[in-house]
Amino acid sequence: MIIRKSKAEIERMRRAGIIAGLVIGRLAQSARPGVTTGELDALARDLLAAEGAVAAFKGYRGFPAHICSSVNDQVVHGLPGKRRLQEGDILSLDLGVLVQGYCGDVALTVAVGEVGGSVWELLRVTRRALYCGIEAAQPGRHLSDVSNAIQVQADAAGLGVVRNYVGHGIGRTVHEDPQIPNYGPPGKGPILKPGMTLAIEPMFNLGGDETKALGDGWTVVTADGKPSAHFEHTVLVGENGPEILTLLAEDIVLPSIH
Repeated sequence: MIIRKSKAEIERMRRAGIIAGLVIGRLAQSARPGVTTGELDALARDLLAAEGAVAAFKGYRGFPAHICSSVNDQVVHGLPGKRRLQEGDILSLDLGVLVQGYCGDVALTVAVGEVGGSVWELLRVTRRALYCGIEAAQPGRHLSDVSNAIQVQADAAGLGVVRNYVGHGIGRTVHEDPQIPNYGPPGKGPILKPGMTLAIEPMFNLGGDETKALGDGWTVVTADGKPSAHFEHTVLVGENGPEILTLLAEDIVLPSIH
């Protein structure tokens, strides 16, 4: 069942989203050569505590960390630890925030120093696909219109669309109905209605779409070892169109990269 949120619930989600945007922005700024993913996790812990928030991921289904940190060919759910970032890496940061019983979920992929042109294009197209999906989240349209808007961007760039991991509804918990694939035909599925809150999150690969899980029980990597990118926002379907609840400073300045 898709849960539509009341005005009071939406205000709490806005608060969670603001904090999520602030914290992941700080993490992205701190992702430099020589920094470990474990140090970024500790920074997230401290920043959340200072805002009176907690990490929605920590303890969720047993997840042991405050953030997901996925490097290069790691698609999602990477475990922070001793890995030290190097020049030319890309790092996907995924953060869930819980405030007053409601969640915000946000992700981005950053370049650590200089990266090659094809990798930079992977990041650019995946981020653009996020905004295309958000623009499609209009009241009265179908849920699969969001999925299709995302897939079109990947297909045009020749990128692989991750199929085993998808976007989702969000509210009192990080994952609610509905699931939001990043592929599919338009005009299918539930009608989007005001008050729905969605975590839209394209995941594109520089190679094929196949993935595999590592032995740690969490980290997912591309099957062909090629880089992967992941961007996400928590979005409200409003009366007059979509509203991003997890805005970053860059989004306020540059809401679209069309």
